[in-house]
Amino acid sequence: QVQIVESGGGLVQPGGSLRLSCVASGFTFSTYTMSWYRQAPGKERELVATISAGGRYYANSVKGRFSISRDNAKNTVYLQMNSLKPEDTAVYYCRRYPIDSDPWGQGTQVTVSS
Repeated sequence: QVQIVESGGGLVQPGGSLRLSCVASGFTFSTYTMSWYRQAPGKERELVATISAGGRYYANSVKGRFSISRDNAKNTVYLQMNSLKPEDTAVYYCRRYPIDSDPWGQGTQVTVSS
């Protein structure tokens, strides 16, 4: 059974930084592409970044500010978010990519505000 637990969100001022963590279980973590999504109030969920053995992908809106990484020994994927903007405010979710049948975790709220 796939389980995902995201953490690390919070309230941060514009220009600040946060690091999100996602611990996964129920599958062979190292063999899957992992991803971060986000959903802002009133908007659809969007793909933010992915990481695999073949490389990393970033949405244009976060390129140069966010960095995705993983620790396969800990079944954990991270999202380092720098130079945060108010438009980065959203609930952030972690998931295998592109496994549409996987359940969504509870997410972690990121609020960027002065």
